[in-house]
Amino acid sequence: MEVNAKIVFELRNRTGAGVMDCKKALAEAGGDLEKACEILRRKGIETAAKKQSRVAKDGLIGAYVHTDGKIGVLVEVNCETDFVARTDEFKNLVKELTLQIAAQNPRWISPEDVPEEVKKSEESIYWQQLAESEKPEAVKQKIVEGKMKKFFEENCLLEQEYIREPGKRVKDLLVETIAKVGENIVVKRFVRFKLGEGDNGE
Repeated sequence: MEVNAKIVFELRNRTGAGVMDCKKALAEAGGDLEKACEILRRKGIETAAKKQSRVAKDGLIGAYVHTDGKIGVLVEVNCETDFVARTDEFKNLVKELTLQIAAQNPRWISPEDVPEEVKKSEESIYWQQLAESEKPEAVKQKIVEGKMKKFFEENCLLEQEYIREPGKRVKDLLVETIAKVGENIVVKRFVRFKLGEGDNGE
């Protein structure tokens, strides 16, 4: 089908995908802009997943100090080349991550970074809460898994809900940027300082 240039331009603005990719997605979606966005997002995620095994040693260190001067954040975000590190998309991601950390105070980057003893301690607490319950073991297990998922969503940066877009996780923002810039991106480390408090850790 013939694809309208104006819709191609709008789709490109919304997704950051190339012109040919936009045309193909619109053709596949029968000209439906929302469906085309979903097609590109799906393809972008698939492509990004393949790129996430590649080594990322370049990048930027982002810094943010809240206007009242009482909260400060440093974050190191890695990509594969200096070229991508200088792009607006990458710089914007780093900036958004500093704001996210300042606002939501995560303790770790991902669930894999949470120490095993912390995971075991949390699970133990949840099981104790269910000790008097007459629910079947399988149901209790599901409840504990749900509570652990919530624990990770509250305490791990990549699992947190993105402050600017409810319903989207920080890891989704990362994957979208990987799809746009065409390189692997890794959040290496961060630290958040709050005036009057000790070490908040990573």
